[in-house]
Amino acid sequence: MLKALPILSLGLISLTSVAAQQPNVLLICIDDLRPELKCFGADYIHSPNIDRIAAQGRAFNQHYTNAPTCGASRYTLLTGRYGSAGNNALFQRAKDLKKSSNSISPSMPEWFRQHGYTTVSVGKVSHHPGGRGGANWDDATQIEMPGAWDRHLMPSGAWQHPRGIMHGLANGNIREKSNEHDLLEAFDGDDSSYPDGLITTEALEQLSQLAEANKPFFLAVGLIRPHLPFGAPKKYLDLYKDVELPPIPHPQKPSHKTTWHGSGEFMQYNNWQRDPRTDPEFADNVRRHYAACVSYADAQVGKLLEQLESTGQADNTIILVWGDHGWHLGEHSVWGKHTLFEESLHSPLIVYTPDMPQPGQQSAAIVETVDIFPTLCDLAALDTPALTSGSSLLPQIQDPQSAGHSAIAYTGRAQTIRTKNYRLILHKDGTTELYDHRLPNAETTNLSTNQPATVKQLSADLKARRKKPQTH
Repeated sequence: MLKALPILSLGLISLTSVAAQQPNVLLICIDDLRPELKCFGADYIHSPNIDRIAAQGRAFNQHYTNAPTCGASRYTLLTGRYGSAGNNALFQRAKDLKKSSNSISPSMPEWFRQHGYTTVSVGKVSHHPGGRGGANWDDATQIEMPGAWDRHLMPSGAWQHPRGIMHGLANGNIREKSNEHDLLEAFDGDDSSYPDGLITTEALEQLSQLAEANKPFFLAVGLIRPHLPFGAPKKYLDLYKDVELPPIPHPQKPSHKTTWHGSGEFMQYNNWQRDPRTDPEFADNVRRHYAACVSYADAQVGKLLEQLESTGQADNTIILVWGDHGWHLGEHSVWGKHTLFEESLHSPLIVYTPDMPQPGQQSAAIVETVDIFPTLCDLAALDTPALTSGSSLLPQIQDPQSAGHSAIAYTGRAQTIRTKNYRLILHKDGTTELYDHRLPNAETTNLSTNQPATVKQLSADLKARRKKPQTH
């Protein structure tokens, strides 16, 4: 792959070739990644490696995550089921497994493992990098996903432990007090000066080992950037030194009740007493550092692709790139995630299979993160567990014009459904928001009082979707 992804011979992974050789899976999870990549129309972003996958795969430009927070979103990815809105959803599932393992359906990596795959995770794939609990997220008695991985790895290096890795700045700088930990940083060093360099180095070694074994592999690599704080090697920030950034759309705080919040996760860091909500110069500086983190993550993707090519396994490997949720960069006067607006829920999804029909043609179908598990099962010619909630994206992979379906998402306070034309948000207190995406003001004008019939219909649709079996 990679110099130019080869047009290979697996053929949507044809049943005849699968019978001879089961396809590998390379799952790349990128934290807090907006669909702001060159392949998604953001021309000022330097993302050549992810763009290369999109050019020969299928980019889904209307993919939505099921929760605007890391842990709950990754729960849906890894279980194929809707779940709770909290970051501890997978740890709770692990506790429930101890009580009644027979009633809990297998996770995605566990399912592939049961079907003969070697499953390896490196970095932040579940909520905690390395998949363990405890004070420093390194307690081997607290496993986030029991039975899922043959190896679940998180090298810590100078950052000492996975908790230190999660919010680490250059050369082992660990977040201890948030208000003393810089929001932005650009250290003039190589990629290994930040945590994702360690993750990638370990992933390259694992990829080499897996390719030499006589078994199919499921390798999941979780990159942390562009998660806060926005620190990356200076060479990536230099890419944006003279770039003119597009204006921030609808930057005003909503005047009606919404899932707006005060950007607490963002504002907890040392920001030198500057606020991007009132300081346009600082806002642009933040956006450049975010873009630098995106380019840093993209460079790690490039290394993975190069290694895959060198192992000779590129012609038998499904590649899936997934952003765990979106992120506000000033839209609705929010800097962060955790809302049910488009910016928090819209994230990249790209699927590459050898012999992709109409490679490079994007799909505009509305799809969800919960669809990934059944999709990978179909591509690998595995049965899909009965209790998964999603729909396979094989039709859109075969034909980019195939229609999708509505997408739902939830927080602890509200839930939403996104259709081709509308977004409806239902608050627990009964407040409703209705936005029409055919209008230029989209998610800034609440139409719920003007269109009660639409609210009623979408509310029923949302409730029906949420009534799907919710056990593990």
